[in-house]
Amino acid sequence: MSSNSDFFEQVWEVVRQIPPGRVTSYGAIASFLGHPRSARTVGYAMNASHAFADVPAHRVVNRNGLLSGKMHFSSPTEMEDQLKKEGLNIVDNQVVDFQNHFWNPEQLFK
Repeated sequence: MSSNSDFFEQVWEVVRQIPPGRVTSYGAIASFLGHPRSARTVGYAMNASHAFADVPAHRVVNRNGLLSGKMHFSSPTEMEDQLKKEGLNIVDNQVVDFQNHFWNPEQLFK
């Protein structure tokens, strides 16, 4: 990567591919991009993505399905509300049945 902005652009391009009703994790995106220890940087990219309406940041959660980025949305319930509109069940800030809703970025090559 030549800069964080290049990495951020790559993260956003992956996130744009997540289908409605599915979620992925910061770590899965980082691994897919060849930087498996950069989950936190993916989080920074997601925080910076709110200026772009075409980046569905609400579909990125932590490795356990927790809505760990919800504080970066315009309201404390916006991330949950958007996921619920897509058919996901959220209980105590966590995606219910996370593994069945998980989208692996590796699927981009299948």
